[in-house]
Amino acid sequence: MNPAFILAGHLHRDYLLSERDPSLMDVPGGNLLYAAAGLGIWKSGIGLLARVGEDYPTDWLLSFEKRGWDTRGVHITPDALDLRYFQVILEGQAVERSDPVACFARLGLPFPKSLLGYQPSIEIDDDRKVSNPASPHPDDIPSDYLTAHIAHVCPVDYVTGTRLTSAFRQASVTTITLDPSAAYMNGKCAYDVRILLGGLTAFLPSEEELRALFWGSTDDLWAMAEALGEFGCEFIVVKRGARGQMLYDSVSKKRWEIPAYPARVVDVTGAGDSFCGGFLAGYQNSYDPVRAVLFGSVSASLAIEGSGALHPLDCLPGLAQARLESLDGLVRQI
Repeated sequence: MNPAFILAGHLHRDYLLSERDPSLMDVPGGNLLYAAAGLGIWKSGIGLLARVGEDYPTDWLLSFEKRGWDTRGVHITPDALDLRYFQVILEGQAVERSDPVACFARLGLPFPKSLLGYQPSIEIDDDRKVSNPASPHPDDIPSDYLTAHIAHVCPVDYVTGTRLTSAFRQASVTTITLDPSAAYMNGKCAYDVRILLGGLTAFLPSEEELRALFWGSTDDLWAMAEALGEFGCEFIVVKRGARGQMLYDSVSKKRWEIPAYPARVVDVTGAGDSFCGGFLAGYQNSYDPVRAVLFGSVSASLAIEGSGALHPLDCLPGLAQARLESLDGLVRQI
């Protein structure tokens, strides 16, 4: 059966170091998996779109398939790709560190040989002309993926985001959502971001990303959302962490504030990606953006209560639905 949902993004080999759980060394990660888990809590029929090197563990891909996820869109390059990603988790917050050796020594833990030679990725403040080698290409998309009704693009470089959304639009995918990369959410990229919005169903930036895009222009988040909605995107969803989400409908001009579920925070890594996965599930259910945001809020709450991209999939049966019902009456239209 062809997948109903297509998710495009990055796969990583995660090294998540914390005092609570130092065992998450070389485990499956990346924004694509966090989004897939956030969606997988509610739905099946997920197709993954990414690039990995020939050194990426084959058994990981098999484990994704055992969960019912379609991996035909994971393109394996003939060369190795360094997909390692190291973070230290302090009081629930993920903080990338440039000196893993010192971090392990500080906690009195042995340094894993598989992390030797690790160099953190260089932060780019403008990636409009640079494509990440781990980003999927439109040519990687299996033809039957283009018959899906819903496609989501996780934070990737601007070039890839533009190419993928264009490919999905041309294939008449009816629902296309995008979570932007912080690398192009700044004032000098504002015009290009507006181009990217055309034809999107939902644009899902964090509050920090949105403020960076409008820096020096306005401090009003609703004004920012309204300005973006004028460029052809139906819904603007502003992710605000523990403060919940803001939803703006650019067609009806309606605004809503939706609370975050009060979860016990262990690790916020990937919370935004998990939210996006949940949003897709809720939107497919009813095509109601408010309901979609509630689904996303529940997915994010489950993601932050543990570490590792696949953690939310181990939640107790019925827990997600119970949380959804508890949030139902707390939505505020303004």
